[in-house]
Amino acid sequence: MEMIAGYKSPWLDEELEILQDAARKFYEKEFAPHSDRWTKQGHVDRDAWNKAGAQGLLCASIKEEYGGGGGNFGHEMVITQEQARTGVTGFGNSVHSGIVAHYIQSYGTEEQKKKWLPKMASGEMVGAIAMTEPGTGSDLQGVKTTAKKVGNQYVINGQKTFITNGQQSTLICVVAKTDPTAGAKGTSLVMVETEEVEGFRRGRNLDKIGMHAQDTSELFFDDVKVPTSNLLGTEEGKGFFQLMQQLPQERLIIAVQAVVAMERAVELTAAYVKERKAFGKSILDFQNTQFKLAECKTEAAIARVFVDDCAMKLLDGKLDATTAAMAKWWTTEKQCQIVDTCLQFYGGYGYMMEYPIAQMYADARVQKIYGGANEIMKMLIARTL
Repeated sequence: MEMIAGYKSPWLDEELEILQDAARKFYEKEFAPHSDRWTKQGHVDRDAWNKAGAQGLLCASIKEEYGGGGGNFGHEMVITQEQARTGVTGFGNSVHSGIVAHYIQSYGTEEQKKKWLPKMASGEMVGAIAMTEPGTGSDLQGVKTTAKKVGNQYVINGQKTFITNGQQSTLICVVAKTDPTAGAKGTSLVMVETEEVEGFRRGRNLDKIGMHAQDTSELFFDDVKVPTSNLLGTEEGKGFFQLMQQLPQERLIIAVQAVVAMERAVELTAAYVKERKAFGKSILDFQNTQFKLAECKTEAAIARVFVDDCAMKLLDGKLDATTAAMAKWWTTEKQCQIVDTCLQFYGGYGYMMEYPIAQMYADARVQKIYGGANEIMKMLIARTL
C-alpha cells in the first residue's frame, strides 16, 4: 500500500532500487524463516552475520578500500528498511554497520581502519558500542568506566548494560574515562577485541519486553588490558565530541525504523479489517475503523516525508542535531501510537504473539528510550527556542 499516491523517496535512485530488491529477497529467504526460532533462542544465528556479509549488506556505506560497499547513508537506509519490512528484529546491523563502523571510519587511524573494517564487512567480526551503564543512561558525562594508561596499555574497569549485539560482539567500542577529573573532556572511545583480552566477560542475555531475537547484554571489564593503539583516533579526551558528531545519523536510523513500522502496521491492519467480520459486515465498513486508519495513514505519510527530507540533509552533510532529535522523538512516539491503534482492530488476536502486530507492539516501546530518551530529545530541541 502506498501511503502517498505516486510518491517516491527523493534519495532513492536506480542503484538503490536494485539493492532494495536484493536486500528484500535476501531477508525473506535467509532470515524471515528463522525469525521465530531466533526469538525463542534470544539471538540470531552467528552465521547470519557471515551470510549478510557475503551478500554485501554489512558496512554498505564504508569505503571500498576498507572492505565496505562504498555507498552512502542511502544504502544503509535501504538495508535497514527492508529488514524492518520483513519483521526481522534481532539482527543488529544498524549498530554494527550504521554506528560502530562509522566511528572507526570517521575517527580511526589508517591502521585501525585496515585492521577492523574489512572483518566487520565480511561478518568475521561483530560490532557493538558500550555506552550505557547501570547508573548512567542518556547522561553520557556520568560514565564511570575507566581506561587508565599504564605503560603502553590501557587498563579498563567498569560495567556496561543494555548493549546491543552484546552476546555475539567481538569488537566493542567502549565509552570510558581516560581522565575522570575532566568531565566530558576526559571521555575517550577505546576499542576492545573480546577474543584477545582477559578480564572481559559477558553477563546474561537480558530478558526484555520486546526485541527478543536481539541479544542485549551486560558486559563486565575487570582489569581488561588493551594496547594504547586501541584508542579510537590519536588523542585522548575526544570521545564525547566523537559521540555527539555521530548522533544525528544514529537517531535518523531509529526514525527510519519507526517509519517502516508505521507503514507496515497500517498495511497489515488494512488487509486484516477487510477480511474480518463483525455484526454481519467487515470491520472496515465501520466509520470508526475508516477514520482511525485514515489518521494512521496520514501520520505515516507525514513521517515518511519528514524522514526522507532528513535523509537528504544527512547525505548533503547538513542534518543538524536538533532536526535529528525532532525526527527521533516524533516518529517513535507516532510508531507506538499507530501500532497500538492498529492492534485494537484485531481484538483478542492482536494480543497473540503469532500475529505480527503483537510483536510490533512489544518491539516498539524501546524506540522511545534508546538512542537518547525522547525527553532528552525535547530538551535538545527546547534549547533552540
